[in-house]
Amino acid sequence: MLVHTSMFVTRRVLRPIVAASLLMLCAFASAQSFPAKPLKIVVPNAPGGAADITARTVGQKLSEALGQPVVIENKPSAGGVIAGEQVAKADADGHTLLLISSGTAVSAALFKSLPFDTRKDFAPVSKLAAFDLAIAVAEGGRFKTFAELLAYAKANPGKLNIGTPQVGTTQNLAAELFRSAAGIDAQVVPFNGTPPVISALRGGSIDAMVDILGPLMPQISSKALRPLALLGDHRAPQLSEVPIAREAGGSLAGFSAASWNGLAVPSKTPKDVIARLNRELVRILALPDVKQRLSELTLVAQSSTPEQQAELLERDIKRWADVIERAKIPKQ
Repeated sequence: MLVHTSMFVTRRVLRPIVAASLLMLCAFASAQSFPAKPLKIVVPNAPGGAADITARTVGQKLSEALGQPVVIENKPSAGGVIAGEQVAKADADGHTLLLISSGTAVSAALFKSLPFDTRKDFAPVSKLAAFDLAIAVAEGGRFKTFAELLAYAKANPGKLNIGTPQVGTTQNLAAELFRSAAGIDAQVVPFNGTPPVISALRGGSIDAMVDILGPLMPQISSKALRPLALLGDHRAPQLSEVPIAREAGGSLAGFSAASWNGLAVPSKTPKDVIARLNRELVRILALPDVKQRLSELTLVAQSSTPEQQAELLERDIKRWADVIERAKIPKQ
């Protein structure tokens, strides 16, 4: 009886050791076999924009590093739903990645239901880039400085009109957040995209606009628009004379509203594969030519750990959910 008891105890002790060993062997095997085929980055935006060019720039370098082709597949749709659903259902082996962004966080906060769970169905790999949002006015308009715009808004409640792209975009919610943080009674007016906002601003129908800096640069360079302030944490190298909103002090002292993008994989992807992808992305985003290419798009190359990217996504979901509630924007 004593012998049988010893054997039972021995087995009970060995089982978790054997299980742990098998997990380590599986992880080692997955690390050794990855990548076993071409990779795909699914982009929830149309070709030619900043998101697409970022994916292609990083994808080319990733292909060189991993020795496999990296295909960019554009799946534009409202809220990135089509791209997100495709990647959520893909094999969790690291070969299919999703370009995520601050828009991904907005969708999680804005839509009543999605065909995937943003928090549970994706595992962030790394941040790729940060990009500025700007508040701009027509060059010949009444405002020459950010201080003048703020003073007018406070002296004339309800009269300042700020145009943005569609309701629920990062730009639209950033304008709502700015209005609230500045303590001004201003109207946020959504349009169907950036070009109509620019036309309305230049035509005098609205007083100011909030949008991503990149699409505004041609208008700024041609002296059609004047950037009054950036809404992020740092001044832009291309516009070093333009202040950031928080420099105005007061209630804006802690204000920040920037946009970003990154990469994620299906949530059950092995951690060692995620770690491998992260190592390569950190190296790639530090390359001078990659930093220069993204800078041309007014983007700042920024890598992160998977954990940092996950924290950023969660923080933005909560922040935009709060803005949506306070601005009384209907859920879609």
